[in-house]
Amino acid sequence: MNCLIIDDNQMARSTLNELAKQVKDVEISAECSSAMEAYNYMQDHAVDVFFLDIEMPEMTGLELIRNLGSCCPVIIFTTSKKDYAAEAFELNVADYLVKPVSPARFIQAVNKAKEILHNQKEEMKWNNEEFIFVRETNIVRRLKLDDILYTEAMGDYVKLYTPEKLYAIHTKLKTVEERLPANKFLRIHRSYIVALNKIDTLQDGTLTIGGTFLPVADTYRKLLNQRMNVL
Repeated sequence: MNCLIIDDNQMARSTLNELAKQVKDVEISAECSSAMEAYNYMQDHAVDVFFLDIEMPEMTGLELIRNLGSCCPVIIFTTSKKDYAAEAFELNVADYLVKPVSPARFIQAVNKAKEILHNQKEEMKWNNEEFIFVRETNIVRRLKLDDILYTEAMGDYVKLYTPEKLYAIHTKLKTVEERLPANKFLRIHRSYIVALNKIDTLQDGTLTIGGTFLPVADTYRKLLNQRMNVL
């Protein structure tokens, strides 16, 4: 577990470093004395976990999280005050350690972070699978991703079109979009998601898949051209 300590207090950083040395599979890749230093470090390095102080000059720990957005790793706050606990947990942090940090609490926080990282890896593994499960009435079926031509939103249902069959499932298009791998599928309209490798032609705001014409909204046209590597 690759970790970064971010704290403007040298003694606090040293304490966390010593605690980390005593725990198996915890490696401190670097220490940063400010949130800005950590932000710059993250532009070139991959980190699994932050041990992050909140009150720091220029940029707080909370502001760092918001600036990193989706690139932010798992967060373990280490602070001398309890005042930020409620706001911190709204950001789905792994744990909130109040200084001075005891070895027992440190291990608890590390275990929580490990569990989160494990779940993230399992989710990534699941998303990379070549199939999804869909519920059709009372039957759950396995559907190969390569069989899906496109999907269409229709009221409270989403239709999944394959060469052989149409599947109508009770869900939202947004949910389907989140489950389909982004490297293979792309939304082209508020009502349609298409399999990129199934597109036959693209012309005048429409595309064809298997002889079916589908509309391409202006909002998605530029991205679609980029993903298709159109010359």
